[in-house]
Amino acid sequence: MSVRQSLLAILDQGPCYGYQLRAEFDRRTGSTWPLNVGQIYNTLDRLERDGLVAKGDVDEQGHVYWQITEAGSAEVRAWLSSPVERSHGTRDELAIKLAVAATLPGVDVSEVIQTQRLASLSQLQELNRAKYAGANPDGPEELAWSLVVDSMIFSAEAEVRWLDHTEQRLAMHPQHAMALELSTERPKRGRPALRPAAESAARA
Repeated sequence: MSVRQSLLAILDQGPCYGYQLRAEFDRRTGSTWPLNVGQIYNTLDRLERDGLVAKGDVDEQGHVYWQITEAGSAEVRAWLSSPVERSHGTRDELAIKLAVAATLPGVDVSEVIQTQRLASLSQLQELNRAKYAGANPDGPEELAWSLVVDSMIFSAEAEVRWLDHTEQRLAMHPQHAMALELSTERPKRGRPALRPAAESAARA
């Protein structure tokens, strides 16, 4: 999980206490992934349990400084040198929502798509405004923040393109031909068999 690994990577630069870790994470991500202090300490507790960090000195204000272990530093190096693996299936709510909506009798899927498109375009406009509002794009904090915002912009653009593609595909099929009535067959126990494409992806 990127939060766990990111906190480890920050600790690899030197000991930090909880609030300091949150501030350092925010500096590097432009607060695009807000963390609360409880989440920070829960993560630190799990990292300590796994032998990746240890409690260190306590300052006059009572702040407990956490420090990385050799095993933690090794995990940071492994994380930075490894690609991020995407899950084979999808749990994207929008993809599932449209897949189900397309098979429900009486649902105007084009209206569902249009509602989502308007929301996605609005989000895209907000992200672009936020990106170009940066005062010093060459500073290290602003650069790190803009990398995250760029990723969000590309994702929003891809979502709009996918919505256009989905609308075009569904337009080729009459709505009544897509509707699935409830099956009268009793479902078998166990997981359903994977479709060939999904099966090959799961083996990859």
